[in-house]
Amino acid sequence: MASPVNPPRGMRDFLPADKSRRERVLGIIRSVYSAHGFDEIETPVMEDSARLHAGLGGDNEKLAFGVLKRGLTPEDLAAASDGLDLTDLGLRFDLTVPLARFYASHRSELPAVFRSIQIAPVWRAERPQKGRFRQFVQCDIDIIGEAGQLAEVELITATAATLDALGLSGCSIRINDRRILTSMLDTLGFASADHDAVVITIDKLDKVGADGVVTELRERGFTDTAIDSLRDFLTRARPEDLIPFGHDGILGALPDGVDPAFVAELAALGRAVVDSGSPVDLVFDPFLVRGMGYYTGTIFEIAHPLSAGSLGGGGRYDGMIGRFLGTDVPAAGFSIGFERIVDLVEPAEGDKADAVALVYEADVPASTLVALKTQLIGAGARVRLERKPRNPKPMLASLAAAGYSRAAQVTAATTGVGDLDFRPVA
Repeated sequence: MASPVNPPRGMRDFLPADKSRRERVLGIIRSVYSAHGFDEIETPVMEDSARLHAGLGGDNEKLAFGVLKRGLTPEDLAAASDGLDLTDLGLRFDLTVPLARFYASHRSELPAVFRSIQIAPVWRAERPQKGRFRQFVQCDIDIIGEAGQLAEVELITATAATLDALGLSGCSIRINDRRILTSMLDTLGFASADHDAVVITIDKLDKVGADGVVTELRERGFTDTAIDSLRDFLTRARPEDLIPFGHDGILGALPDGVDPAFVAELAALGRAVVDSGSPVDLVFDPFLVRGMGYYTGTIFEIAHPLSAGSLGGGGRYDGMIGRFLGTDVPAAGFSIGFERIVDLVEPAEGDKADAVALVYEADVPASTLVALKTQLIGAGARVRLERKPRNPKPMLASLAAAGYSRAAQVTAATTGVGDLDFRPVA
């Protein structure tokens, strides 16, 4: 007996009904983003390997799929110190690195402040598990060239409007600032050179808990006094607490000594989003890290009560464009995790109310079928032709699953649409 022919591990096929639903959700996302003044671009699925491994992608660089150079010899394989010596291209692991390269390539053709949409698949060599795939779609909006807080406000309000248009109630956007994190670590006594390593451990808080974070920091040899201060802070401020997004709430959730200027700036951002009428709640999260090392300021993630992980995230990354362009350009972005979002969106009633099936007898001429189909399509219907089977139940179940609401029988005596008697499929 032949074994099933499945797609590669961590990748998926989509049946017509699934594909239709995904495209409907993508259409809503595109429409809202566009209404907020963002323009869609497209970049290649592959980038130069050196660019993908330039230190901009954090741990995701380790998950990049490489493409081997052509014409490799056994000597080349033997001489290679690691796999990167054998590759010259790689599949993109996110859309931010390609965007930075795109902007550096086309800056002269773009407006001074460029608002982009990218909706496309990316690839990571993840260990396949529930909710994590090796190929998945990201939906990104980015603003390049705006140094002020307006960029973050636009990104957050556009994302909140998108979540609202998708009918995703109960979402919140958790916000922090990498500069507040840095100031907090200074206050707690961690050396500046240790900050990056410490935040990587703090980023595991929701998985290992406060005790796990403290244990790992001790195992890595950081200063006991700083670790004890962090432990006391973690005991006082729990990550599950929802902190009101205002100046006093933010300041009260932090250790004494954090730079008040950063707190005031973040509070002002929250007021601007709230004043815009945003339909999604904002929450200050002093433990939010965002593992990507390129973030330089505000960071944010989407939380939903039915999702264990975030539904998307982003932040300000002012230093990335300069790596390609040679001149620093301010930038910020927000990415929706489409694969998690689409599973939470309720099916739309009536999406295919005009989808009809013509069930025909074997002796009906093709010309009749095509003429009927053409007339119905002209009237705005979606039409499928189905040869009448001996047992119609499986066919009707299949039509219902595909979104067809009505069916009519076509015989050799049928002369026009007026002869058709449409009945509900279900």
